[in-house]
Amino acid sequence: MPNQTNSQASPEREPIKHTLVGSPKAVKSTIRVLHQLKYASIGDWSPLVPTGNTGEVMSILIRSILVQ
Repeated sequence: MPNQTNSQASPEREPIKHTLVGSPKAVKSTIRVLHQLKYASIGDWSPLVPTGNTGEVMSILIRSILVQ
């Protein structure tokens, strides 16, 4: 591969953040579905954090993905 820079020749890892916001039941259910799909382990998500809106929480997952 002539004259390719290092970033073009090999992919690099980059963090990506997934944020779930909703009722505790909806957020937990979505986390379970993503676990069943083998996308992320349940323990990879942050604990549920209240958003300040009544009955609403959020959970965050940070993954490292390959990008070119």
